Formats: sequence, C-alpha cells, structure tokens
Amino acid sequence: MQSRQSTPYLKYANNYLQKELSKLNTSDQPNRRTFSRTVVAAGAGLGLSALAGTAQAADKLFEISLAEWSLHKALFAGKMKHIDFAEHTKKEYGITAVELVNQFFKDKAEDKAYIADLKKRSADNGVTNVLIMCDGEGNLGDANLAKRAKAVENHFKWVTAAKELGCHSIRVNAASSGSYDDQIHRAADGLRALTEFAAEHEINVIVENHGGLSSNGAWLAAVIEKVSHDRCGTLPDFGNFRVSNDEMYNRYKGVMELMPYAKAVSAKSHDFNDKGDEIHTDYLRMMKIVLAAGYRGFVGIEYEGSKLSEGDGILATKRLLERVREQLSA
Repeated sequence: MQSRQSTPYLKYANNYLQKELSKLNTSDQPNRRTFSRTVVAAGAGLGLSALAGTAQAADKLFEISLAEWSLHKALFAGKMKHIDFAEHTKKEYGITAVELVNQFFKDKAEDKAYIADLKKRSADNGVTNVLIMCDGEGNLGDANLAKRAKAVENHFKWVTAAKELGCHSIRVNAASSGSYDDQIHRAADGLRALTEFAAEHEINVIVENHGGLSSNGAWLAAVIEKVSHDRCGTLPDFGNFRVSNDEMYNRYKGVMELMPYAKAVSAKSHDFNDKGDEIHTDYLRMMKIVLAAGYRGFVGIEYEGSKLSEGDGILATKRLLERVREQLSA
C-alpha cells in the first residue's frame, strides 16, 4: 500500500505550502487582486470608441467556440456520438473551435487510441480543441483531506488528455464545505496541487462559477488569489450565479470580478426575444466587461434553453455574439 508521504497529491501540495510560507516572510508583495480590479474598474468605463480602437489592432475582438454541453440532450439520448462532435460543429454551425465535456467520454481519458482518433477528427475538420470541462471527479476543496487528495489525482488523467488533444486548459469545479474562509483555503489547496501538476504539462486549470460559493464572484476571485499561480484562472459563465436557493449573485458584478483571471469565457444562453437578444443577459453589456479586461480569447456558446431546439439555440447564440462583435468593432 502506498504511503501518504509518497502520494502525488502530497508532492504538489508541498509546493503550495512552501510558497505559502514564503509569502509570510514577504510583507511588501503587491496585491495582484487589488491591482487587477483597479484595471478592470477603469476598463469597464471604456466606451465603444475605445474598444473600437483596440479592434483596429486585431482582425477580431474574440473567436467563438462551442461548448459540448449545448448538445447534451442529443448526446445523452444517443442521437449523436461524442467522437463526431468536432465534425458536427463545423458542418452544422460553421464553428471551428470546441470545448469538450468529460462526461461524454468518461472512460476514454487514458485510451490512447481513442484520444488520437478524437484529435485526428478535429484536425481533419480544421477544428481547435480548446478545453475539457471536467465534472464528477470529486471535490477539489473537500473538507476530508484524503478525499481532496483523491479528487486532485482523479483530474490528472484529464490534464494529460487535454495535452494530447491540444487544449490549453481543463475546466474544474471548486466545490467545498465549511465556513466562507475555510472553503477558500480548502479549494485553494486542492487547486494549487492540481495546478502544479498541470503546469508540468503546460495546461491551465480554470474554475467556473458553478454553484455554491463558486457562484460568488468575490469568493472565487479570493480563491484564485490564494492559489497564486499563473496557470490557475477562471472561466466566467454569464449565467451560473445562483449561490443558493435564496441567493442570486449579480452576474455583471461577478463577471467583472472574475475577468482579471479569465482564460476562457462561457456565453450561457437560454431564451431569446424577437430581436434575437438573450432575455436574461445583456450580451452587449457583458461583452464590454469581458473586452475591457483585455480578454481576446475564445467565447464559448453554451445553450441550455428548452424553447428552441439545441441546434437552433446554438445558432441564435452565435448570431447574437457575431452581432455584438460587429457593434463593438464598428
């Protein structure tokens, strides 16, 4: 039986502890969160003319990707296969970047032949694999240290799969329990250990606001500050700001707080009006916040509505993002 002293988790957790100790001996370090929020607060006030000036330096303000969860009904029903996702995305929606979900190839992370085939199919269709969204591998902030360690190690296989597929990140959750501060420390510990491993593979570990305290923008920003690693960041989701049944966090405030650390962005959509606007999120306002933070990466469509079919919802979200991009580039 492997001793606790030799577990992979403890190896990477020790790195985190050493850095925490070094911080205690350095009282004059700049506060990255304070600096970042100052930048975002200033940037949020930029008008369209300032953003247009930025757009002149690049062909596009952002690229559009498709999150596989947008097709979860078809995938779970067996109407579509995960292996065909990249080709389907390119042919049906004209989108050339995808965000994979581990639930749809749960037993394939270490299947080298499957991963190679998946990579080839994306390449053959000119599709970029952006990231893997990881769920069901345990709580990275579990109060039980042994369970937390197991959750960290459970994610290792997705890091190596992401590397093989050419992704830049894996998306994880920061689920924990206990007091507000306890959960910061526990989540940061698990995330730092996983990030130390991922950094060796040049993969980012990014956290989505995904329920519980992770849907509190200030809390999640504090966790990322605590992790304090360039490879650990956020994936702000426009719609996942329900902290509890009784508490809904302001989505614009939350995205503003998370954007300084963002390495991906999720454009959540549900319902649209006759003008093609999403009725729950002001996309123009939200994308101003995203761009003012200096973000120029992929913005992933994640349609979760029920009034439109999955395909129609994806296309409606794509048209809205394209229209907003044109407005901000004009």
